[in-house]
Amino acid sequence: MKIKVIVHEAEEGGYWAEVPAIPGCATQGDTFEELLKNLYEAVEGCLSVDIEEPKSSGRVFEIAI
Repeated sequence: MKIKVIVHEAEEGGYWAEVPAIPGCATQGDTFEELLKNLYEAVEGCLSVDIEEPKSSGRVFEIAI
């Protein structure tokens, strides 16, 4: 899977990044390498959050991407 991120230079030094496709998914790092490591962890964490299943008479499927 490919996902776009926006990387910003932090005012206090280092970097921070946000993932527009995943609302609320953001992280930071003192170095660019640390930021990348933290980005992988942040995206994985944001995508692994359990979401309450909707209450309806429709079918609910779970898929792996």
